[in-house]
Amino acid sequence: MSKRPAVSVIIPAHNEEQNLRKLLPYLQDISTSHIVQLIVCLSADNSDESSSIEVADYARFLHCDQKGRAAQMNQGAALAEGNILAFLHADVLPPQTFFGDMLEAIDHGCDCGFFAYRFDSDRWLLKANSYFTRWDGIFTGGGDQCLFIRQHTFEEIGGFDESQIIMEDFEIFRRIKRRKLKYKILPSQLIVSARKYDHASYMKINLCNLLLVIMFRLGYSAQRLRSVHDRFLKFCYH
Repeated sequence: MSKRPAVSVIIPAHNEEQNLRKLLPYLQDISTSHIVQLIVCLSADNSDESSSIEVADYARFLHCDQKGRAAQMNQGAALAEGNILAFLHADVLPPQTFFGDMLEAIDHGCDCGFFAYRFDSDRWLLKANSYFTRWDGIFTGGGDQCLFIRQHTFEEIGGFDESQIIMEDFEIFRRIKRRKLKYKILPSQLIVSARKYDHASYMKINLCNLLLVIMFRLGYSAQRLRSVHDRFLKFCYH
């Protein structure tokens, strides 16, 4: 790569071959006017054929040696060359203006930011959920909103906390706010997969999410949060 990329997109993934086959060429297609870097961080126990996807020279696959999404994203960030880091889930499709939107926000003085999103579903309850992602609220900072951040700022705040087994996205956002970093929620919407709602009720999943956020804000340990999360998974899908 002859010039430093403007943006490094870091994609933590666990058995996401089908989504990656769609996402990676799409990111390449919408990046035509920007120099970008794509880094797919496969989980330590990834067992599908994701790394066999042919991506020529526009993406790199990293097989992570530590478990946990925070560790995956930190390992990807350590290899990133971009001035801006964007942490994108494999089942989230960004808008065509994705790269330009981030660069414009940073150029206008933001240290970091997030995107609003909508689900790939017409269910009205999910539309209601996504409506509130346009503004700062109790659920702001979740991984589906794709944190983007200046590379040097990410290093200064210490990256993701790898001891935070879940809620790592909310934890780093808490530090962003405590340091009074300037952030913005961009209105151009990501498209988020609604697959987790296919086999569980809307109310159960949202109750679980709300309880975890409240417990996180009250200072419960990462281990306790993980225990409650795992029990709620059984509750939601049975």
